[in-house]
Amino acid sequence: MANRLVAIGNGMVGHRFIERTIAKEAQWEIVTFCEETRVAYDRVNLSSFFSGKTAGDLSLVEPGFYQDHQVQIHIGDKAIAIDRDRKTVTSANGVVVDYDKLVLATGSYPFVPSIKGNDLPGTFVYRTIEDLEAIAAYAKTCKIGVVVGGGLLGLECTNALQNLGLETHVVEFMPRLMPVQVDDAGGIVLRQKIESLGVAVHTGKSTLEILGDETGKVCRMDFADGTDLATDLIVFSAGIRPQDELARQCGLEIGERGGIVINEHCQTSDRNIYAIGECALYKNFIYGLVAPGYRMAEVAADHLCNPASSNSFTGADMSTKLKLLGIDVASFGDAFAKTPGAREIAISNAMQGTYKKLVVDETSSRLLGGILIGDASSYGTLLQLVQNQMQLPPYPEDLILPPRSGAAVQMGVDQFPATAQICSCNNVTKGELCTAIQTRELRDIASVKQCTNAGTGCGGCVPLVTDLLKAELKKAGIEVKNHLCEHFAYSRQDLYALVRSHQIYTFDELLERHGTGLGCEICKPAVASILASAWNDYILNQPHAGLQDTNDAYLANIQRDGTYSVIPRIPGGEITPDKLIALGEVAREFGLYTKITGAQRIDLLGARVDRLPQIWARLVEAGFESGHAYGKALRTVKSCVGSTWCRFGVQDSVSLAIEVELRYRGLRAPHKLKSAVSGCTRECAEAQSKDFGIIATEKGWNLYVCGNGGMKPQHAQLLAADLDKETLIRYIDRFLMFYIRTANRLERTATWFNKLEGGMEFLQQVIVRDSLGICAELEAEMAHQIATYACEWKTTLDDSTRLQRFTHFVNTDRPDPHLIHVEERGQQRPAYEHERQLLGVETV
Repeated sequence: MANRLVAIGNGMVGHRFIERTIAKEAQWEIVTFCEETRVAYDRVNLSSFFSGKTAGDLSLVEPGFYQDHQVQIHIGDKAIAIDRDRKTVTSANGVVVDYDKLVLATGSYPFVPSIKGNDLPGTFVYRTIEDLEAIAAYAKTCKIGVVVGGGLLGLECTNALQNLGLETHVVEFMPRLMPVQVDDAGGIVLRQKIESLGVAVHTGKSTLEILGDETGKVCRMDFADGTDLATDLIVFSAGIRPQDELARQCGLEIGERGGIVINEHCQTSDRNIYAIGECALYKNFIYGLVAPGYRMAEVAADHLCNPASSNSFTGADMSTKLKLLGIDVASFGDAFAKTPGAREIAISNAMQGTYKKLVVDETSSRLLGGILIGDASSYGTLLQLVQNQMQLPPYPEDLILPPRSGAAVQMGVDQFPATAQICSCNNVTKGELCTAIQTRELRDIASVKQCTNAGTGCGGCVPLVTDLLKAELKKAGIEVKNHLCEHFAYSRQDLYALVRSHQIYTFDELLERHGTGLGCEICKPAVASILASAWNDYILNQPHAGLQDTNDAYLANIQRDGTYSVIPRIPGGEITPDKLIALGEVAREFGLYTKITGAQRIDLLGARVDRLPQIWARLVEAGFESGHAYGKALRTVKSCVGSTWCRFGVQDSVSLAIEVELRYRGLRAPHKLKSAVSGCTRECAEAQSKDFGIIATEKGWNLYVCGNGGMKPQHAQLLAADLDKETLIRYIDRFLMFYIRTANRLERTATWFNKLEGGMEFLQQVIVRDSLGICAELEAEMAHQIATYACEWKTTLDDSTRLQRFTHFVNTDRPDPHLIHVEERGQQRPAYEHERQLLGVETV
């Protein structure tokens, strides 16, 4: 008979251990105990449960996996005793199982500070889906929520409370958020970004007592400094402690501060028992991240299946890259410069909300560590530089600064050694990836993921894996094609040129002359955008309507609950009282959620599709037109108040912003476009974070291009200075049309610019000096766009045939019964999934 292997704990690490053991094809009869009522799920992304993910979405176990591999699992049954002499495990339900080898993957439990009142109704911990369900149910009657703990888990929990619609506070004992990963300067930027999202941050706070109201429920927190904070709900997320109770009871060696002591094979003091994950203590250290736990799981499985295995656990890198509340936060290597002789290079950008720090050795030739906040796009490359002790470029600061002359410093994946760990979640090296790509003839990223598991964990390594795949294909002499899709053997730039030069006006004509097949969800909207950019034909005309994605098809952004947004254009942010009143009346009449955005416009959210034409009609009558928030087009031109009102203003920024927005409204492009005009160098409109930005000088206007304030913030660069208005407009015309001609599908101007050989010098040659001899064409193309502009809302309203698409169902006029809203802060918002379940309504 096969030997019996018992695994206690079926979390992420416990499940990974079982997967690895099964993959080794060793003859084990596997039994596992799962204390929770569901099998292993993704605890790293637990907060996504509040933003629409279900328990099924988070599950890590493929349906039928345990049954197919004869794994016996006891769900909802906690192991409560281990008899090492008899080699048995006893569960809470009275199940007794013999074992030959035993693996403890019991994980950790949340630490709750010993504060008076920490067990009152309304206090919770944040660890399991059951915890989240309890928080969601209780929060229905709450307005204010507090998270105790400003570390990784605490900020994840903060995101969850915000998703529940609560006024959210974070209370942290230390003087800054994320004190283990972030330094003081980084903590300031992180705090500012989190507070800008509407979260109140309280650092350096020691809680004395939690008080209840007359019913006994939580109502207030009292702090040691004499202040207090009213709240309806408190979630403790102040750290973890190893779940080592079973090990203590059966006499295994335990660390002084807890944790089951293990050796390099993950064996405990009893060589028949292994411990892995957050319950295990290696060299007096508990690893509270999933990647080290996965590493332990692999080592333990390898040693169990082959005691002579050389695979061993010798510690793990605690570098982390996370997105907390939508904010990139990364910490790697010696982030706090503790190495003797270490020096720091730090750049804090308050305008863009980013902080980047590199720690280098005393010769500035080796990278030791760093911190990234607000933009962690370079994390993968920087981590490899640390782990592989690679030589730094002459100016290390170029790794985190905007490019000096249009071309960023490139430390490509081809420079990494074969031992470089590309995927830390699944411990996949560059050498293993290269071997798999070569021997198995992998040609796309999906195949690489399936074959190697790289990129299937947190996903942070996917950009590096993609770069490596391209490099290997190029080395092998295999052309790395930039084809739009399988139906067009051309890039987007090539197709744009074909449409222009051959005067092609429909998708069918382009497909017949230059493509194959019927088209797909990639090429159809891409070609629709190209045709709109080239000819500015109404996008819902019969040849084009079927090509559009959902947003363009309905001239509105679809929201998470199936309703749509209505966002009228407000050029330059300037609006009359009558128009403001009209917006309020429309919002009240149709029950829309209203929000003033940072882009100087007013969003009306929650519109049913059948009501869109009615809403548009009211807005058009009031003098509004489509703001194109649904399209890859010009969104807004933000402005300050300029010289009209501001004592520092040197030019009329409002008038210019209005003129620019009205000139380029409706312009379709490879990606959305944003602009701004600042009336002086104080830059209140944040023009340098836009695709094209304009800043007033005493002599005229400076034009900046290719900035981005989105997921990967980048400063715009100066294209030309001290321009008169006529020249400024001419340069913008040329720049926009050149970008539209040459950018890839869904490529922002910043990304496009970073790929331009020659950088800003090349762009100045093309746009200012007309080095390619195309500026007259570019200006003529823009003139056609301006001359043929028409508001898409009004055009739709004028045609009864086109209005027929705006119905929920083809066979009835009744609205979609799945659209459910709840009240929040005096307005209606979509019901989250847990609320829909309580109401007995299916998810849309």
